[in-house]
Parts: sequence; C-alpha cells; structure tokens
Amino acid sequence: MRITTNQIYDQNVRSIMNNQTELSKTQEQLASGKRIIAPSDDPVGAAKVLRLTEEVDELTQFQRNNDLVTGSLEQQEAVLTNITNSINRARTLVVQSGNGILADPDKRAIGAELEQIKLEVLDLMNTQDADGNYLYAGYQSGNQAFSFNPASTGNAVSFAGDAGVSFIQLSNSSKIQSTSNGYDVFENVLSRFKFSVTGSAVGNLESATVKEQGTFDTFFDKNFDPVNAANNNYRVNFLAGGQAELVNQGTGAVVDTVGFTSGQPFTIKGMQFEATAVAGNSIDFSLDTPEKKSMAQAIHEIQEILLDSTIDNGALQESIADALVGLDNGLERISLERASIGSRLNIAESSYETNLDMEIAAKAARSSIQDVDYAEASTKFAQQETALNAALATFPKITNLSLFNFI
Repeated sequence: MRITTNQIYDQNVRSIMNNQTELSKTQEQLASGKRIIAPSDDPVGAAKVLRLTEEVDELTQFQRNNDLVTGSLEQQEAVLTNITNSINRARTLVVQSGNGILADPDKRAIGAELEQIKLEVLDLMNTQDADGNYLYAGYQSGNQAFSFNPASTGNAVSFAGDAGVSFIQLSNSSKIQSTSNGYDVFENVLSRFKFSVTGSAVGNLESATVKEQGTFDTFFDKNFDPVNAANNNYRVNFLAGGQAELVNQGTGAVVDTVGFTSGQPFTIKGMQFEATAVAGNSIDFSLDTPEKKSMAQAIHEIQEILLDSTIDNGALQESIADALVGLDNGLERISLERASIGSRLNIAESSYETNLDMEIAAKAARSSIQDVDYAEASTKFAQQETALNAALATFPKITNLSLFNFI
C-alpha cells in the first residue's frame, strides 16, 4: 500500500488536531468542574441534570416562601402578644374602676389611661409589614384595617378591610395561611348577652339585670331564636302562693318557676328582678340580639363612661360588666389565633427541613451525574498532553523522511 506525502501530512495534522480538541475539552472540564459541558457529551445525563436543576430551583423558591411566611407569622405573633398585654392591663383597670370608694377624679384618671390603651391597641390592630401592607386588612392591604370615628352613630371602632386571607405555597402539595383578616381576629367577638324589659304590670320594678352571667349565657345560647323574633319575647308571671314563672310568649312554654317575695329580689335563669308585685302581675322582656365588637370598642365604651361624671353607679356597673365580658371574649379569640399561628409555624418549620433534605438529595444526585472526577480528569489530561507532545515531536521527523536521504 502506497502512502503519499499528502496522506502523511493530513493524517498527522488530523491526529494533532484531535489531540488538541480532546485536551482542550478535558481542560474545560477541569476548569468548570463539570463533566457534561454540552448535551452531546451525555444526552441522557444532560436531561437528568436539567430535571434535577429545575427541582433544585423549585425547592429554593419554596424555601424563600417559607422564610417570608415565617417572618410574617412571627410579626403577627408579636402583635398579638402586645395586644394581650395591653388588654390585660385594661382589664385590671376596669375591675379597679368598680371599687365603690373611688372618687370621680380617680375614675377619670382610670378613663384617661384606658383611652391611651385603646389608642395603643388600635395602632397594633393597624400594624403594617415591611412593604407597608396592613396585616389585618384582608385583600384591602393597602388601606388601613380599622378606623376610629368617635362621632359615629354606631361603633366608634370599625373594620374597614375585607374577609380575605392569603396562602403561600411551601411545597408542591402543601400551602399554609400566611395572613388573617382583622374581622376574624378582632371584630368577630361576642359582646355580653343581655335582655331588655319591654313592659311591666307591677306595682314597682326596682331593677332587672343579669346577676349570674354564666347561667344566663347558657339560657341565652339555648333559647335565642335568630329566625323568629317572637320566640325571643318572655314574660314573668307572678302567681298565687309566692311563685314567679318564666314563660316564652312565642311558644307558650313555661321555662322555669321560682319562689318570690314582693319587694325582694329573685333570680331566674341568671336574671335578677326586684319588684313590688302581686298575683296576676307580670314583667315582659326580650332577649337582645347578640352584638359583635372589637376590644378597642369595648375599652372605648367603658372609658367614656368613666370620663362622664354624670353617670350613676348602676350604669357604671352595667358598663363594667359589658367591658369585662367583651375583653374576656376578645382575649379568648386572640388565644385561638395565637394557637393557630403556632401550628402554622410548626408546619413551616417541618416543611423547611423536608425541603432542605430534598434539596441536598437533588444536588447530590445532580453532582454525581454532571460533576467531573478530578483524579480521573487530571490523569486523562496528562495522558492527552503526552500524546499531543509526542505527535508534535514526531511529525517533523516523519515529514523529513525521503528516499533521497538514502541515495
């Protein structure tokens, strides 16, 4: 077989170029730390690396979401803690205001402090996050959650947001609530259950109040009819033999019967009446429709009573009872919200750890496919370098071979 001079040149140049290409590729692998530089290096491996990279990016975003929701929930927890502390102080002052030995200046001083607590609580209810969004305004986060208008014909403190709540994704199959609306947390608080006398046919009705709130609340819960208002009307009939019976005027059912002495107070279903009456007399009353108001509103109402020196002691005691029930119910609602936040924080922490484990596993799998083996690549680089040097060294000698050298 004859090998021409052109073939010798072409074959050697091609060999040198191939060696240079392989050496350059190995050098690029060593420099980048990647075994797969182009998809053609390992099509199957490149596809797996792409999928694993997408998974890592997704997990990274979930972790960012987790950081955001954790920060938001911790801020909400701090807000509720501060409100709880303020309300506990307000409750102490409300109880103190019922002390009969306090003079008007003392009551006004308590009212002034309650006013400051009210403004502090209202400010906390309008807390904003780092982006300036109101935490408890629902989807109306750009607007203040609660407004205060002491000249309003209704409640002075009113909710101005909506019922929207936000959720954030922590994994492909898991998301948690990141915000709560102010109505559910602060406004959806039942006020004290009460009744109102609508008429009486007695010699003299001295008083009609709720004496045993727990007993009356049980009676109220069981008997209040939100559909048929007539069933909320009751009558106390005074019977012969020193008895008083409670009758539902809507249904005609006798609810309870207790002993009665004219001119002496008696209690029935937690309600205390004091009347001068004889057999055949009666007292009509109705159960008041339940109201809901925020703790800031409850403080506002008792604070105004304390600042008004013309209010008699009976009205003050009634207002104190209203305030205490409102504050206690509000604290219970906040306690439930704090428990909810705690459970959500636990879920976020668990999701964070799970995502972290999955991220480490995905990165390890991707590394095993695409990362270069430095020991193997370094050995290969030295081998290719030696081969290239040998090709470069022998090429001039081969090109100089000629029969004329032997003539």
